[in-house]
Amino acid sequence: MLNYEFPPLGGGAGNANYYLLKEFSKHKDIRIDLVTSSVGKYKKEKFSEKITVHYLDIGKKNKNFYYQTSRDLIVYSIKAFYYAWRLRLKNDYDLVHAFFGIPCGLIAMLLFKPYIVSLRGSDVPFHNPRFKFIDRYVFRYLSALVWTRAKKVVVNSADLKKTALNTAARVKFEIIPNGVDIDFYKPDSRLKKKNAILFVGRLAEIKRIDFLIRSFSGLSNEIKRNWELWIVGEGPKRAELEALSARLKIRDKVVFFGNKKKTALRRIYQQAGIYALVSLREGMSNTLLEAMASGLPIIVNKNACTDILVNDGCFVINNRSKLIYYMEKLMRNKVLKINMSKKSRATACRFSWKTTSNMYLKIYK
Repeated sequence: MLNYEFPPLGGGAGNANYYLLKEFSKHKDIRIDLVTSSVGKYKKEKFSEKITVHYLDIGKKNKNFYYQTSRDLIVYSIKAFYYAWRLRLKNDYDLVHAFFGIPCGLIAMLLFKPYIVSLRGSDVPFHNPRFKFIDRYVFRYLSALVWTRAKKVVVNSADLKKTALNTAARVKFEIIPNGVDIDFYKPDSRLKKKNAILFVGRLAEIKRIDFLIRSFSGLSNEIKRNWELWIVGEGPKRAELEALSARLKIRDKVVFFGNKKKTALRRIYQQAGIYALVSLREGMSNTLLEAMASGLPIIVNKNACTDILVNDGCFVINNRSKLIYYMEKLMRNKVLKINMSKKSRATACRFSWKTTSNMYLKIYK
């Protein structure tokens, strides 16, 4: 198994990989070696009796565990290929499972073993505008080659499949949605709810947090006096977003939490009043599922939510005026918030990591 991010490194893909390994550890007939990145020196740890995680020292210099630089990815790619090749010579592997088409899918292809690829979002050409230039001239061709030679290519949403088909129309993509730990992420009636709109994720351009901050600024003065905007996460846009909040004269109302460990994050979900995800695009957002499992009413951009998650616990928006309208509607109507909260939780309960892992096991076998 290849994945350049794994907790404490990374975001959604690392989180998904962790929970899949947790489910796979319950099966005695499967053995896994995961080759990933370390936040420090090389180490090898037993995840379970038959699962080993190999953390490669990539010389990570930036302290942001949720964001990997181009240098981090290049170093991982080189080291992971040579390390995985040595593992391949020592072990008779049946299959390589690569998270991300580039670079891990490319490494898998070069190992000359049957392989599958799990696409996550930004590794799909033209999903993330940040990579528009390199997607056009390099990754679209490289990705098509990697996907075509794979035994199976998995996407986590119908929207991501639609984007991927623009690069490789003949590939038969299989949709396997993300799961969520509904026993960990759940409402807690003992905690007092706060008047807070919450966003959780990497502070990057594609997440459009500036759009969320500007929309919050556009709320009525009465609402802004009583509500806050909570932003959890780190990324290259943090300083810019803090400056924007100051310019809009709402800096005291926008709370930047930085990165939070799982237990602290769960408490934030449980105390928030509304969850907003206005990303330009998403595959299938882990944080959206966590928020729904925590019983939060949802406001989501139409391109940031897969159809199977849209329900009566969601307001779907496509412009700033609708975002402001639905935020105020929820802020003023407690009964509506309670009803949407119940529906969010019910929807999340349909997506377990056990179901997701069984779908992968079917492909493995």
